[in-house]
Amino acid sequence: MQRIAVERLFTGEEWLEHVEITIAHGVIQAVQPSSGAVLSGTLVPGFIDLQVNGGGGVLFNTAPEYTTLQRMMRAHSQYGTTAMLPTLITDDLAVMQRCADVIALAIAQKEPGIIGVHFEGPHLSVPKKGVHPEQHIRGISEQELALYSRSDLGIRLLTVAPENVSPTQIAQLTAAGVRVWLGHSNADAATVQQALAAGACGFTHLYNAMSPLTSREPGMVGVALTDEHSWCGLILDGLHMHPLVAKLALLAKPKGKALIVTDAMSPVGTDETEFAFFSGKVRRDGNKLTNEAGALAGSVLDMAAAVRYAITTLDVAPAEAYRMASLYPAQALGVAAQRGYLLPGYAADCVLLDAHGQVQQCWIAGNNPQPS
Repeated sequence: MQRIAVERLFTGEEWLEHVEITIAHGVIQAVQPSSGAVLSGTLVPGFIDLQVNGGGGVLFNTAPEYTTLQRMMRAHSQYGTTAMLPTLITDDLAVMQRCADVIALAIAQKEPGIIGVHFEGPHLSVPKKGVHPEQHIRGISEQELALYSRSDLGIRLLTVAPENVSPTQIAQLTAAGVRVWLGHSNADAATVQQALAAGACGFTHLYNAMSPLTSREPGMVGVALTDEHSWCGLILDGLHMHPLVAKLALLAKPKGKALIVTDAMSPVGTDETEFAFFSGKVRRDGNKLTNEAGALAGSVLDMAAAVRYAITTLDVAPAEAYRMASLYPAQALGVAAQRGYLLPGYAADCVLLDAHGQVQQCWIAGNNPQPS
């Protein structure tokens, strides 16, 4: 039995003072008043990141290995991430299969923090490809359908462009348990709405690499902002979207449907200033990553920094910012019965923050991971 006593705790619903959580087998058993010494700071539910390309100096595409997942998780846990979907961007089938096998092994071994996989592509739109390699963008084959339908990969999230993936295919993927999100797309509003009707349920990095909202053609952005049932991932680094359009998303979406993602690349948790990316390089300038053509290439954002940005720049209430980083991702992934709250019966995934929102300690299933 393990106990963590803290000065302040946010359960995901309410604030409590001077309490302790009791943990057994990685699960919270009780939340009760503490009469002894407490850790200073605020304990909040662990952050859940749906879009993590790399960290700790490694990129999942480049090094599809078990140790890559461990390094990524250690790097991001320093910033409060307690669960993630390692993300594979557009690549060839052999790399996708290798990454799937590594994810399956991690799920089987119950690797802390690895709860599934996000395939961001390769079924995207060339005009909105961003830094995704054009030579690998393609339609869905039977081999890929079989890959996405594997039951040993944990949570499966797939980003597609609906002009290149039919409603019938989206319905087939959804029936196989895949969570289909839309992005990297130049589709018109009608095509996007057909994809949602077929089972798509979210939008990958809202505003970025998608058809814009205009007066006579709402585009993907217009549908994303006005659809009340879908989730939208927001990259809150001050680079991927202007604060005003971030605020617009928060005003437009129903509460619970806008959530934080990082789209993080390998430099997170390191002092790395450039890294190989397919046949080119990505360079870091401050907190900005660009490829050789000057296009944004992911981020060096971490979840704790995104939460601070939401609170200080977007004027989001702290409780709501914490839910955007934990509860709402858990709901989007269908795991809100196990994650997103600090209550009895939930995973003991939690983050201790100081008064400035900096991470002091992080626990995954009650264990304090060591930084890489």
